[in-house]
Amino acid sequence: MTSPPARPAPSARSAPSATPPPFGRALCAMVTPFTADGLLDLDGARLLAERLVAEGCDGLVLSGTTGESPTTTDDEKAALVRAVAEAVGHRAAIVAGVGSFATRHTVELALQAEKAGADGLLVVTPYYSRPPQDAVEAHFLEVADATGLPLALYDIPGRTGTRIEPETMLRLAEHPRIVAVKDCAYDLMGTQKVLSRTDLAYYTGCDESILALYAVGGAGYISTVANAVPRQLRSIIDAFDAGDTERARRLQRQSMELIELMMGAGLPGAVTSKALLDALGLPAGPVRAPLHSAGREATGGLLAAYEALRQASRGSFSS
Repeated sequence: MTSPPARPAPSARSAPSATPPPFGRALCAMVTPFTADGLLDLDGARLLAERLVAEGCDGLVLSGTTGESPTTTDDEKAALVRAVAEAVGHRAAIVAGVGSFATRHTVELALQAEKAGADGLLVVTPYYSRPPQDAVEAHFLEVADATGLPLALYDIPGRTGTRIEPETMLRLAEHPRIVAVKDCAYDLMGTQKVLSRTDLAYYTGCDESILALYAVGGAGYISTVANAVPRQLRSIIDAFDAGDTERARRLQRQSMELIELMMGAGLPGAVTSKALLDALGLPAGPVRAPLHSAGREATGGLLAAYEALRQASRGSFSS
């Protein structure tokens, strides 16, 4: 079976030897909109996806942690892929989060996402049970062998309890359908070791590291904060690609207040993203239990940081 995405990804930075990233450079880990009574809001998902792509996202990651995958059903996950693929057509890559703590269920979700129209899969390390590295490797290989879609491995040991060790990553990179990594391991040494020895496309999943990882050869980012400010984050890597490293540095720093409030202030990214999107009148809706919606004070702080970034960005692009 072959593995290229159905939707063409935009080209990488302009160096002649550069290989285009498999899912584009600027990806949003999209929230899953719900109605006021907590049902899946497919119309809202279509509208939000349209906005994100129009504002510079090359790809959309659905049913990740930000998309509240632990509390959505398998049927809802498939419906979400179908709705978003229908909305954005061939303008962006659709990457479906299919990871779970059970290999069999992960394979089922992968096949379901492929049938629903996904272009790629995001597969997180099995969580809670803390499998050893040989079992981690076998898990990913079984998923990769079961589908014709390209895989991005999600390395986030702070949540799963288990790292994809660099040596394991080097072996997994030999599989033709394992093409990318969403990197939340906070190990730049290990990341650069794998970058230097494989063709894996590394996407940072940590918004504060967009420029840092990109500057050492990363492919781009998979961002939660992009739900609210897709164009502002895209501008960081665009500036770097244009050779204006000083502007890229300035844009990354300008984004840090909002990034910290959304990702580092004690509330999950799904909560802060939905609070800000709702305050801006964009599709989001409530979060599902066990998460709780952000309070008025937290939402007010998010809005203030958003407006500050918007003002700082004025003149570079429209809001």
